Amino acid sequence: MPVRIARLVIDALLPPLCLSCGAEVAEPGSLCPQCWSAMVFLGEPACACCGLPFELDPGDGVVCGECARRTPRYARARAVLRYDDASKALILRLKHADRLEGVDAFARWMARAGGAMLAEADLLVPVPLHRWRLFVRRYNQAALLANAIGRMAKVAVEPGMLVRTRRTPPQGHLGHDARARNVAGAFTVADRLRPRLEGRRIVLVDDVMTSGATVDECARVLLKAGAVSVDVLTLGRVVRES
Repeated sequence: MPVRIARLVIDALLPPLCLSCGAEVAEPGSLCPQCWSAMVFLGEPACACCGLPFELDPGDGVVCGECARRTPRYARARAVLRYDDASKALILRLKHADRLEGVDAFARWMARAGGAMLAEADLLVPVPLHRWRLFVRRYNQAALLANAIGRMAKVAVEPGMLVRTRRTPPQGHLGHDARARNVAGAFTVADRLRPRLEGRRIVLVDDVMTSGATVDECARVLLKAGAVSVDVLTLGRVVRES
């Protein structure tokens, strides 16, 4: 059966649905017009370090006030979407609802957003889940995204490079300093994979960056183990109003 006819048959039986709201759409792995228009896609101008969007373009190489006060361990962080009421449903469907049909679409968006850092990367490393959380959820959404991005960008992926050594309490109610204390010492590099880090440029992959405390602690551990640089690529990020 020709591919086009097979596709028509499949769509008639199982019509493609919006990745966010579940409405019927024309193409698999896409958003309906209403959900698409509600998403805030991030880009330039932005902080040269953490990727915080700027309202006005201050010029190349400018960092935000928070990065100027407290330089992150990672070199650059970039994200696709502002994490808000519209994108939250999209990301939580991936994170908690076993809805994995959007992984390839999300990876394409992330590959575009992180094009510059992926072009320089030697290795993609997902932020790990604690083993008990992984047992309950059955998959690590960061690892799924990293594997898909790696295939598209032709960059090697090492899902087991980082290990979460303790299960940290939820961080939703915590401020930046409390989040940093919460994740301090929560990650380590797997001994058997440590040689793969020496002199490598790493892109750390996660679903959402909130305060940046988790990815900053991961970057610290990777750099200490021998990586020469760590960048961060996420699907969403929290943007706090200044």
